[in-house]
Amino acid sequence: MTELFTDATFRVDQPRRGPYARSRYRISDMDGNVLAIADQAGKRRGETLKAVFPGKSELDARAVVLTTTDGDPLLEIDKEAGRLLISVRGPDGEPIGAIHTERVGRRYILRDPETVKLGEIGVDLSRNHFTVTDRSGSRVAYVRKRFAGLATHLLTTADRYDVEIQERVPEPLRTLAVATAIAMDMALHESKDLT
Repeated sequence: MTELFTDATFRVDQPRRGPYARSRYRISDMDGNVLAIADQAGKRRGETLKAVFPGKSELDARAVVLTTTDGDPLLEIDKEAGRLLISVRGPDGEPIGAIHTERVGRRYILRDPETVKLGEIGVDLSRNHFTVTDRSGSRVAYVRKRFAGLATHLLTTADRYDVEIQERVPEPLRTLAVATAIAMDMALHESKDLT
């Protein structure tokens, strides 16, 4: 995908904002050096209604564009309405792969552009630990959502994920593993409803 993500570990942060803020993420190395930024793509269907009735839901359609710190596009992560499909595309819009829901909040299938299964994302009961495996079931990446405190969790969109990727993960599985933290945040943790 890019030389920015050759490190085995990095961090994905969603900055602290109110519950109705745009989807934004910062990707940094473990020393805190920012490698890339993701910001919500243009307005989606239903944005007019949200201006009147603001709020976020994991069911809302949402897309973020991942760019270098200089603004060069790297990826687009596009979650369709509902919880069934998250598409990952390259900077020119070419499909890289997709994350298909098999069991909401528990298991997701990683597929290439021809819909061939590349692997899976397994989710623990708390929805805070995500294990990415290849087709044979071998672990290729691990994503952990860190708890930021009760007030932060309930009142803001702030989330932090630690990502570990094994060496020599082939493309496009590696890119899908890199996208896992943002994709799972959009699918499972965007809403801060108290229900």
